[in-house]
Amino acid sequence: MKRLILIFSVVLATATILQAQSHEYSPLVEKTVNYKNWTLNDLASNKPTTLRSLMAGKKLVMVLYFAPWCPNWKNEAPVAASLYEKYKSQGFGIIGVSEFGLRDDVKTFFGPNGPPYPVVTESESRDDREKSPLYAYRQLTGDTRKWGSPWNIFLDPAKCNADGEVLTEKAWVVNGELIEADVDKFIQDRLAANQVIAPCKQ
Repeated sequence: MKRLILIFSVVLATATILQAQSHEYSPLVEKTVNYKNWTLNDLASNKPTTLRSLMAGKKLVMVLYFAPWCPNWKNEAPVAASLYEKYKSQGFGIIGVSEFGLRDDVKTFFGPNGPPYPVVTESESRDDREKSPLYAYRQLTGDTRKWGSPWNIFLDPAKCNADGEVLTEKAWVVNGELIEADVDKFIQDRLAANQVIAPCKQ
């Protein structure tokens, strides 16, 4: 009997470890999403800010939706921070959008130095799951996960609509965790394509 209990304990511990290490990697794909501008409160100041203002001056922006308690977001967070650090000087921006968790929990997640990129809050309750704009975007892009954290969308500010509610009809999205090598190449290629060539001086 003791041996059976020991075996069961080992199996349970192994399953727990595997569950903690599980990933939800997803490919980068172009989808019709009709992504809209928004006004949300900044995590640090708790003052409203718009997506358009946060995109200003950037060549490529990744809007990253996450729930602070989500294990898959915890897997992706260091990848996103690394990509941001690598490409921010070339015009790449990340904007985090917190979902389904309290602002204080988000601040705790990022620690005393705060997030490396701007973060805003869209919802603070798990009850908002099906009411959030994120849920509607996920339905449009075929994301069948329950919570949809993380969810990533890439925007080219130069190609976004200058006015109106809808910023872009189509965009590249990742319905899950980033596949770092693929996204790294995508960012690199997009930034290179958006380089402004200065005329030669006489």
